[in-house]
Amino acid sequence: MRSIRVRILAIFAVLVIAGVIAWQLLPSDEVKRDPILVGTTDDVTSLDPAGAYDVGSWAMYSNIYQSLLTFKPGGTVPEPDAAESCQFIGQKLQTYQCKLRDDLHFSNGRQITAADVKFSIERMIKIKTDVGPWVLFPSLKNVVTEGRTITFNLSSRDATFPQKLATGAGSIVDRESYPANKLRTGSTVDGSGPYLLKSYQPGKVAEFVPNPHYKGVVKKSGVPVTVHYYKESEELLAAWKAGKLEVTHRQLPPATLAALNPGDPDLRITEADSAEIRNLVFNVRPDSPFADKKVRQAVASVLDRGPLVTDIYQGTVEPLYSLIPQGVIGHSTPFFDAYPSPDSERAKKLLQEAGAQTPVAIDIAYGRGDEAYVKESAEIRRQLEKDGLFKVSLKSVEWQQFQKDYAAGKYDAYTIGWVPDYPDPDTFSQPLVGSGNSLHNGYSSKKMDSLISSTLQYSDRGRTSSDYKQLQALVGEDVPLVPLWQKKDYVLSKTAVSGSQYLSNGTGIWRLWELRRI
Repeated sequence: MRSIRVRILAIFAVLVIAGVIAWQLLPSDEVKRDPILVGTTDDVTSLDPAGAYDVGSWAMYSNIYQSLLTFKPGGTVPEPDAAESCQFIGQKLQTYQCKLRDDLHFSNGRQITAADVKFSIERMIKIKTDVGPWVLFPSLKNVVTEGRTITFNLSSRDATFPQKLATGAGSIVDRESYPANKLRTGSTVDGSGPYLLKSYQPGKVAEFVPNPHYKGVVKKSGVPVTVHYYKESEELLAAWKAGKLEVTHRQLPPATLAALNPGDPDLRITEADSAEIRNLVFNVRPDSPFADKKVRQAVASVLDRGPLVTDIYQGTVEPLYSLIPQGVIGHSTPFFDAYPSPDSERAKKLLQEAGAQTPVAIDIAYGRGDEAYVKESAEIRRQLEKDGLFKVSLKSVEWQQFQKDYAAGKYDAYTIGWVPDYPDPDTFSQPLVGSGNSLHNGYSSKKMDSLISSTLQYSDRGRTSSDYKQLQALVGEDVPLVPLWQKKDYVLSKTAVSGSQYLSNGTGIWRLWELRRI
């Protein structure tokens, strides 16, 4: 009997110790109220979903607004969020229908109706801002509502329409507090996402608190999060080193990322393959030096991605030779096939055929915010000027002004990153090289539009591979842009914070609600 008693006492002691440890690991009420501090260099262009099509803005939208559909971490098929259910009607992929949940409210207390969904989509397309996401819906003919049912009628087949609705472009706003014909200004929002925007200072800080009335695909309530925005990657690094941040994402300097030690006991590192790419985009309007594709081909002939990958980004990116990155359906290497190595003699011949007088004077712009972009641009200039074929003027421009300027055609060429909106190769086609694309570089091709249209007819996305390879070959021929690199995605957090590995999956969704204190 004694041995049993001792065993019982021992078990009891273990349970008491475990309980004490567990109690110590649980956050106190004081800690619960203390927000997790996140840092990024991504900029927020607008709090109004009709006015922005960039990763920083959409990261915010995924927390404060709802779309009918969304993506779970690692998911490729969108799932209902504000919707109760969604589906294509019939086999033509031209009618998409959703039924709205009946228990949703905006942060101002007003119940969300189907009319709000219709208003949000139609308003975004009607306002048609120069840097807005309306370009994602070229085939949307009209939106019809009946009760809680919303029907989207398309002018042509589009198997990717549900995925587009799941992006920041599908954010639902209150039709009574957002103007129908212009963007809403100010620093407040009326959304229905997992978080409420408690306060916002543009370019500096945003305070998020859990939305107690949120209903949707996210089943666990988040904790308060404060996001600090930095203009330069070096500023972000300084704040991280000073202990002012607990999580960082996009973008620490390449040298810092390259030197990360996975064995560091004070650090959680999430390094994941990503479909984020960066391109050199050409203004192909008639008055541009790059109006003739032979001039663009000449640039493609002399560019060497090696120094960008090894010297500038120190192995945190990989060279990219196609519009569609590795790991995505339809990936191929047309720019390696057509321009396997730098060839100044070929470039010189192309410029002669174009009737261009050398050196061709051009300007190349880039958005300010990362020291690596400064070095990248300087290296591109060095390569283009090396053999006297081009004379390059570089322009570093504040992000929001940069967007407005390239949309207005003020630069001969510019470099810009691209983060996929949804897990499908279509996100690299219509928005980048379709007529009326988001790059606003003046490129338009009937053959390209036909290929894009062809890819949208298949609900089995694996069947699109051949069309996408033809599409990329055409990009290699017309050269409206030159792919530069594809990068990895890095999230760093202190060991006292969990969930950072779920913060990002390389799309526009930023899951702040996954962050927790340990």
